Amino acid sequence: MKKSVNTEKAPAAIGPYVQATVHNETIYVSGQLPIDPATGEFCPGGVEEQTTQVMKNLQAILEAAGSGLDKLLKCTILLTDIAHFAKMNEVYGSFFTGEPPARICYQVSALPKGAIVEIDAIGAVAKSLAI
Repeated sequence: MKKSVNTEKAPAAIGPYVQATVHNETIYVSGQLPIDPATGEFCPGGVEEQTTQVMKNLQAILEAAGSGLDKLLKCTILLTDIAHFAKMNEVYGSFFTGEPPARICYQVSALPKGAIVEIDAIGAVAKSLAI
């Protein structure tokens, strides 16, 4: 059995998917783009600003499910230019106060809506919130 997670504190899905799904004690967060949920538009700026917005979106979804960045197990990062890796990495790392999750990073030819970065995640939820 699974439960969908949706919050207005993160952008709505732009296709036929949900922001996240919880199954047992695991949350699977869909890839997040740098969309400001207040405006529905991309945040202005480059890879640093886009990474910040993506991480805020991930955090909002995790918190809506009773989880958090500290409970992430694995992230997948997609960049349209691997030359942005160092700048993305600096911003991404600033969101973790403890040990960060496992992750992988790929360069891709394009992302939806012209984004520079997209990140999805897998994390843990409290047993009392699990489905």
